[in-house]
Amino acid sequence: MASPLQSVTVLAPAKLNLSLDVVGLLPGGYHALDMVMQAVDLYEQVTIRRSQDLLVRAPGSRVPTGPKNTAYKAALTFFHYTGLLAGADITLRKAVPVRAGMGGGSADAAAVLVGLNALYGARLSMSELCALGASIGADVPFALMGGTCRVQGLGDLIRALPPCPACWFAVIMPGYGISTPAAFAAYDQVGSPTHPDCAAQEAAIRAGDLAGLCAAAGNALETCAGGADTASLKEALLAQGAMAALMTGSGAAVFGLFDSRQKAQAAAHALADRGRQVFALGLDRGGARVIRTGR
Repeated sequence: MASPLQSVTVLAPAKLNLSLDVVGLLPGGYHALDMVMQAVDLYEQVTIRRSQDLLVRAPGSRVPTGPKNTAYKAALTFFHYTGLLAGADITLRKAVPVRAGMGGGSADAAAVLVGLNALYGARLSMSELCALGASIGADVPFALMGGTCRVQGLGDLIRALPPCPACWFAVIMPGYGISTPAAFAAYDQVGSPTHPDCAAQEAAIRAGDLAGLCAAAGNALETCAGGADTASLKEALLAQGAMAALMTGSGAAVFGLFDSRQKAQAAAHALADRGRQVFALGLDRGGARVIRTGR
């Protein structure tokens, strides 16, 4: 009989919102969303070891690692649901910018759920993991599923779509982040002139129509989120040949969509600047997954 796992390492991709609309309010003051989300090849790497205690560390990062950390919350949620009397020593190797709208914290949470499920042999289904994830944050179920998805409601209504037509992204993170609660509070005050057609974007993806996907792209939070550079970064990306440019999530990162890797890399190179993080990224067809185990 094989000895039990002692550690797992999980890779969890960042995400971009190809579209984001706010379509109403739900009980409790939560916003009902309609989005098309895409996993990209920038990854959080999370290593989890068996432990009697619960500890989260993030070497080289300033993110808080206590009870407010999404990885910590995910571990508590997992142990509460399964009833396991156990702990975990969790190390986050962060690559996704913080307060970028790229789902780094959600990726950490998804990685912990997937990792603990494997480490302790809990055999929770994807639907169970997504239900747990939805209680932690709106983007966690997508971080578990990955690929290309239409996401609605509180982030808990997910429909997997066929793979996105081949495309690449130049992503610019300015030297500041944006608070998600602040972005939605601003939306409640001033609304938005932008309401993308997520259904049209889904149809374009199903048809393999990259131009149609780009035509339907948009983000209802873009004008109210408070990103001082959002408009100028979009203009710069379009000037570099992007087929579409928009903010992702609640910001502050802005991305351009290109029909070749070379164009995305050239745009990222041209727009690199001090104080910014710039990435040239491709598609990822999966979600959080175990890449290494130790016994």
